[in-house]
Amino acid sequence: MKIDRIELREIRMPLVHFFETSFGRTTDRRIVLLRARADGLEGWGEVTCGESPFYSYETPATAWHILRDFLIPWALEKSWDSPAELAKRFRPVRGHNMAKAALENALWDIEAQSQGVPLAELLGGTREEIGCGVSIGIQNSPQELLEKIRRELAAGYQRVKVKIKPGWDVELLESIRSQFPDIGLMADANSAYTLADVARLKLLDRFDLMMVEQPLGWDDLVDHSRLQRELKTPICLDESIHSAEDARKAIEIGAGKIINIKLGRVGGHSAARKLHDLCLARHVPVWCGGMLESGIGRAHNIAMSTLPGFVLPGDVSASRRYWAQDIIDPEVTVTAKGTIVVPRKPGLGYLPNLERIEKLTARKESFERRR
Repeated sequence: MKIDRIELREIRMPLVHFFETSFGRTTDRRIVLLRARADGLEGWGEVTCGESPFYSYETPATAWHILRDFLIPWALEKSWDSPAELAKRFRPVRGHNMAKAALENALWDIEAQSQGVPLAELLGGTREEIGCGVSIGIQNSPQELLEKIRRELAAGYQRVKVKIKPGWDVELLESIRSQFPDIGLMADANSAYTLADVARLKLLDRFDLMMVEQPLGWDDLVDHSRLQRELKTPICLDESIHSAEDARKAIEIGAGKIINIKLGRVGGHSAARKLHDLCLARHVPVWCGGMLESGIGRAHNIAMSTLPGFVLPGDVSASRRYWAQDIIDPEVTVTAKGTIVVPRKPGLGYLPNLERIEKLTARKESFERRR
């Protein structure tokens, strides 16, 4: 694969409804997109970081810098046998997985097109449909949250994840369970608690949760292991897992029973497959988390979620839950039974809407191979 040109764009997209976690409230997204051209084909990737360094230290500005000054020059320096080979070239850069993923994933899109197969098939996916859940942020009131849950269930989603933090947790979950006793329910803390909160976290056991996600420190495994021994509710690790090696350590010390795989957090499809394969061999369920992606990032998530170890409904939901108009055609839709039908066209299976992307672009920069 000989890369001829790479283009970075930062677009600005307003959410149809604010999304709030224990980190704060998001109303508008700054998203860095990457378009690569190789062997007469174009592929797309997305940097999935937030606007502020709260979930991760990565931001649009850091990703632009790492891509422009390191990863893109390396990608243009030679031909590559596969996207996985390029991922190995990126190893000298410590961290910055979301920047790495955007470039590597764009090449996976191109590789699938060149072979004339859907990206899901190229990755080893086995599903024609993937199960979908929704992630609902902190609302202005419990009543607003209950109403949103009601609407999402009516739309067919298979499970509901709610964000929690101290003061917005036990009483809230009690209200949810009183109205929706039988739904698949998850709670996501985004590292809002410490071991000093064990007594309060143990109260979550009464709500029959599928899992509580990342209750403790964003870079912690040891304290999660201590907490899991105190809880009946399975702990799901998110922010703590950046590689298959992290997952191996977490599994061996019992730091959690479920792992959330996010493409950006782990560094792209190559790393995600290694992590998936490890968890599948160890009989640890995985699922795909969301980062308020545009349709391009969402399409990559759909492809990854077809791998056999993704046995729990992910956060890959319909475009219209987030955007008045997405940047892909067709937009991602969810069936009445809460699934997304995996596209069968070569590559991502969705076409970037170039006119829409151009209108949303705040800055762009292009890089070409030296002749």
